[in-house]
Amino acid sequence: MGIILVLMFVIFVAIGVPISFALGVVSFTGIASLEAIPNMVVFTKMFNGLGSFTLLAVPLFILAANLMNEGGITDKLIDSCTAAVGHFRGGLAYANVLVSMIFAGISGSSQADTAGVGKVFIPSMEAQGYDKGTAVGVTAASSTLGSIIPPSITMVVYAGIANVSTGALFITGLLPGIMLGLAMMLVIKFYSKRKNFPKGEKIPMKQVIKQTAVSFPALLTPIILIGGIVTGLFTPTESAAIACLYALLIGIFFYRSIKVSALPRILVETMKLSSLSLFALATANALG
Repeated sequence: MGIILVLMFVIFVAIGVPISFALGVVSFTGIASLEAIPNMVVFTKMFNGLGSFTLLAVPLFILAANLMNEGGITDKLIDSCTAAVGHFRGGLAYANVLVSMIFAGISGSSQADTAGVGKVFIPSMEAQGYDKGTAVGVTAASSTLGSIIPPSITMVVYAGIANVSTGALFITGLLPGIMLGLAMMLVIKFYSKRKNFPKGEKIPMKQVIKQTAVSFPALLTPIILIGGIVTGLFTPTESAAIACLYALLIGIFFYRSIKVSALPRILVETMKLSSLSLFALATANALG
């Protein structure tokens, strides 16, 4: 029976069925084949798989990322990083990776990173002369940093399943994440000469300082979150709640770009994106 279940899963994935649904169907099939175990066990295991305080951080970090995207905070980060490195050959590609590294330290979500950074950088890079493949490729590669640089939702999920310290995982992932981001920049440097990537105009230092000052509250976010977790001031789940509150406050009162009327839509988008990760986790727990 085990071989049949494995084949079912492989076939479902091969024909494009979402992994979470494939896991759910395989779980039901496996339980149904055992007459002594009621099918209700699948739902019980799915529910119990999400019964962790640590996993509460998943929707909270996604909410923080959506608040930053809605409030234009991501745009401020992009402007600041572009002003700093945009004048180099391949400058927008460098800025793409740099913003993803900072954004990863806030949201912990590759999906939110792709949505927030990609919608700005891909059109901008194409407009400056990059081919679409390069623009999409750099964005896709840099967005993976959201799974490595803390606070990472992937690490939160793993900590919840394996019952290990989330803070320890965050500390462990910080240096590899930074090194991977720098490695991506080295690859960009190589290809920028080989493919003659465009470069932007050099921005006066006064303007760079001004852009950095405007984006300073956003740049401060990962320092607050990671620093608080490392020093033990708050747990990763509490840091996710602080990230939401901080993003909301600077979006409403500092940048004045988040409207109260937009909050219901932001919450709905957060629930949709959170459900993708959490449902996959629930069905995986049922299969286990």
